[in-house]
Amino acid sequence: MLYAQKSPAEKRRLFRERLDTGRIMRFPGAFNPLSARLIEQKGFEGVYISGAVLSADLGLPDIGLTTLTEVAGRAKQITRMTELPAIVDADTGFGEPMNVARTVQEMEDAGLVGLHIEDQVNPKRCGHLDGKQVVDEHTALQRVRAAVDARRDPNFLIMARTDVRAVDGLQAAVDRAKRLADAGADAIFPEAMASLDEFAAIRAAVDVPLLANMTEFGKSDLFTVQQLADIGMNIVIWPVSLLRLSMGAAVRALDELHATGSLDAKLDEMQHRADLYELIDYEGYNRFDTSIFNFDVAR
Repeated sequence: MLYAQKSPAEKRRLFRERLDTGRIMRFPGAFNPLSARLIEQKGFEGVYISGAVLSADLGLPDIGLTTLTEVAGRAKQITRMTELPAIVDADTGFGEPMNVARTVQEMEDAGLVGLHIEDQVNPKRCGHLDGKQVVDEHTALQRVRAAVDARRDPNFLIMARTDVRAVDGLQAAVDRAKRLADAGADAIFPEAMASLDEFAAIRAAVDVPLLANMTEFGKSDLFTVQQLADIGMNIVIWPVSLLRLSMGAAVRALDELHATGSLDAKLDEMQHRADLYELIDYEGYNRFDTSIFNFDVAR
């Protein structure tokens, strides 16, 4: 009932323990708090909170228009609704190194187990679009060092994302991944790798955990969890998949409603009311205080 029972500190400790085992963890992207709870119900290991999804939720493109306050606030709403660890996309840290430091502490306060900071110029753009630009190495390392210095919980994960592969090639990505790890990054997110061999090259270069982004319609092929596990990846995300599926279903439903005036033909595609009530735990609220919550759950 209400929010997660685990404290943020406990979530971070358990997440770090699981990460240390080397077993790959699956983090589907939640597009709202309810979908985070569904991810937990279905047995996944974690929840990812995508900057692209948060932008799209506001009707905005993923080009650095969202603010720290907006992202931290929505991330808190999502992560408090699940017992699972949640990692958030913090873009470029919302400014200069001091802003990066504040971002880390805001995300700690929001209950996340970690975040990733990227090395694009500010404002950034989606990692799978053409025309990206990355900052120089000194600036990229400054961001990581500021993030590491700012955290108060040593279990809070500082992940460094590098977009340099699409700009300067694989060897530049390998070199930058090494330097980011040396600067204190707990994990590396190599964005827009073109093949399993490229992921493997990053894996061979650094000893810290690695994240693979399996976003659809991008520059990376869609590898299976097992394929990624076999080359030593530690976390895999599907950042926008649930939003894309949901919006696709909404498009088809609206087309059906426009064409026929009814959604009767779509009933078998909908989440049943009883399933929604179970996910929200209506019964738990009902048991909590029947003098206040005195409704019956329809079956």
